[in-house]
Amino acid sequence: MDYTAARINMVENQIRTNRVIDPAVTAALAEIPREVFVPKALRACAYVDEDLDVGGGRVLPEPLVVARLLIGAGVTPSDVVLCIGDATGYVAAVLSKLAQTVVSVECDAEWAARAGQSLSDLGIDNAAVVRGPLEQGYAAQAPYDVILFAGAVNEIPAGICRQLADGGRLVSVLSTVPGRGKGTLVVRVGDTFGRRVLFDLAAPLLPGFESKPKFVF
Repeated sequence: MDYTAARINMVENQIRTNRVIDPAVTAALAEIPREVFVPKALRACAYVDEDLDVGGGRVLPEPLVVARLLIGAGVTPSDVVLCIGDATGYVAAVLSKLAQTVVSVECDAEWAARAGQSLSDLGIDNAAVVRGPLEQGYAAQAPYDVILFAGAVNEIPAGICRQLADGGRLVSVLSTVPGRGKGTLVVRVGDTFGRRVLFDLAAPLLPGFESKPKFVF
């Protein structure tokens, strides 16, 4: 399979046709080989326009979801970015082409090791994978200019919002109804956190962000 041609087709037919035309974002998506981040048996499916189940309840996010989150975040070359729940390491790899430094936090030890190895194999030295609970973010390297959730959450934890630098941006798919979601941007200005919806788009829930059972009398 010609993966380079598949990658170009992905950008031209899935990304640009959905009005994602930022040159930095499209260049990053065109450069990073998605097939490296999935099991060999699934590499022929790496460029499909849907979430790809890579096993263990985790997915390689749909290219358009990644692209729209990146556009919403407005990543710049001087930014320090926290990526949350990027099991395979793909989103961190794309971010590495846009930002100065990327910290990717992953809760599963095996996925963290695989993602770190994939980044190393590609010679990416400005992105690191650390292990920890996704719902806690990664305060050890805060503050961050950008925080990006590589999947959906039912609620954005206030503790993670506080890991933003002043003027920092957080993007996620906020999902309160199964199968539906809203791309959401949070911006920190001092101690105030503004929020607005960017787009409608569904994504799988990340581990640790499932709805908690509520007590009913």
